[in-house]
Amino acid sequence: MADNGNGANDEALPQLNVLAQYTKDLSFENPNAPKSLGPQEQGPNINIQVNVNARQLSEGEFEVDLMLEGSAQGKDSVLFKFELNYAGIFRFRNIPEAELHAVIMIECPRLLFPFARQIIADSVRNGGFPPLFIDPIDFVALYRQRIAEMQNTSGNA
Repeated sequence: MADNGNGANDEALPQLNVLAQYTKDLSFENPNAPKSLGPQEQGPNINIQVNVNARQLSEGEFEVDLMLEGSAQGKDSVLFKFELNYAGIFRFRNIPEAELHAVIMIECPRLLFPFARQIIADSVRNGGFPPLFIDPIDFVALYRQRIAEMQNTSGNA
C-alpha cells in the first residue's frame, strides 16, 4: 500500500482513470462545394448540439460518448455539417455511489472535449473552411439541465 505522505492510503482515495479514448463515428459534409467555398456576404450561422451518454461495461468501468453535431448555414444554403461521436472508457474507484453519475456525466466529457474539439476543427479545415474551434462547454450546466428535464418528464407521467 502506498502512502501519499499525509498518512492517507492512495488506494482509498477517489480515482478516475482514462483507459482508452477513440472516435466511434465521424461525418463531415460539404454538400454545396465548390460554391460554398467562395466568399460569403456575411458570417455563417453556426448551430451546435451536444449530448453525453454512458453505459456500464463492467464493475467500475464505463464507456462515455460525447456526441457533437453541428452545421454552418450561409445566406441561402448549408455550408457544412458534421457529426462526431467521440468516446472514452473510464475506470472509477472509491467514488461514492451518490456522486458517481455526476462524475461520469460531467468529468468524463470534460476530459474528452479538447480532443473532440480538435477533431472538429481539423475536419472543418480539411473541408476547405477556416477551422471551427468550439467554445468550451459547461458540462455542469448541461448535466443540471438534463436532470431537470428528467424530473419534469417523470413528474408529468
